[in-house]
Amino acid sequence: MSVRKRTWTGPDGEEKTAWQADYVDNRGKRRRKTFGKKKEAEAFIIKAASEVQAGIHIADGDSISVKKAGDLWITTGEGEGLERSTLDQKRRHLKLHIEPFIGDTLISKLTVPAVREFEDQLRAVGRSSALIKKILVSLGGILADAMERGLATRNSVSEIGRSRKGRHRRQEKRQKGRLEVGADIPTRDEVRALLSALEGNWRPLLLTVVFTGMRSSELRGLRWQDVDFQRGEINIRQRVDQYREVGPPKSEAGRRTIPVPPLVINTLKELKLKQGNKPGFVFANPDGDSRSHANVVKKGLQPAMVRAGVTVDTGNLDKRGRPILKAKYTGLHALRHFFASWLINRKEDGGLGLPPKMVQERLGHASIVMTMDRYGHLFARGDDADELAAAERSLLG
Repeated sequence: MSVRKRTWTGPDGEEKTAWQADYVDNRGKRRRKTFGKKKEAEAFIIKAASEVQAGIHIADGDSISVKKAGDLWITTGEGEGLERSTLDQKRRHLKLHIEPFIGDTLISKLTVPAVREFEDQLRAVGRSSALIKKILVSLGGILADAMERGLATRNSVSEIGRSRKGRHRRQEKRQKGRLEVGADIPTRDEVRALLSALEGNWRPLLLTVVFTGMRSSELRGLRWQDVDFQRGEINIRQRVDQYREVGPPKSEAGRRTIPVPPLVINTLKELKLKQGNKPGFVFANPDGDSRSHANVVKKGLQPAMVRAGVTVDTGNLDKRGRPILKAKYTGLHALRHFFASWLINRKEDGGLGLPPKMVQERLGHASIVMTMDRYGHLFARGDDADELAAAERSLLG
């Protein structure tokens, strides 16, 4: 391996100089790479020598673009049988957010500084922090797939992630992202108002969400055979995705049995009598098919929120000069959050006071870590003022 100076005369008669790194790669092939400065060539030859010795060097000539690596990543996902919605998200990240900025970049040149620059570009054009995080996860997946194919030697996204974890950024985000009652989680008074405003076929559906915390896909995939009227339970055995395709729950933990109060059971009995003895989806549309998520939210949840007075001011006025209000909680997940808080709250506060493991099982979380990260701050603490005062009296007499 060597670095040598190369001088030549250009078409305009001007003498030009460059520095050439000359080495043999781990396949025994001679490689040359030209740099404008000697120190750049020397830095490269040191790095290349180390990679060749470790057997992980990939020359730029053997590398592929991020776009091509992304296409291979999608192919891998298709071969693994990923859900259609998951593949669609991967394609959107690749086509809309990755290719326009770094699609032509060789993955061998996708260093940590290059990924950081890509982050800055996304932020500069208005991508949100949450979206940027998801895009980087996809980019990391592309690089991981390329490494498995022998087309890349490093995953710069993973390196950045480890660095940030070391600086406790993940913990800081969790603290800032705590769900708050009245902001992310409906209060008890808001839920009471909502339940009193429910009507028509939306009443049994939204009532079921409040007292089971079922995910939208699980709710829309619920069959009558999954409702046990005798035991007062609902069994989660399948889900319906955004394309209305039926499949198993997202994880094994998603297969669960949720006990429900008499109000829900009696309401579902009334719904079944209305539908007749036809098998199928509990919350079917008029054609007997599963409802879409958008239909449930826009025609069921949000109008009910407005009728209940659980609203926020949009800042706009209607033709009569009156404020235009909209639903305060715009997604079904708010009711899932309420269900979680109801499970957690102490009995004297109107909740069930369940331990964390049971809360995890009722919610269908794959791990207790997920439950505690999201809802851990809602559990009663063992060092509340009353308990501390009692302990003090016991100690001091």
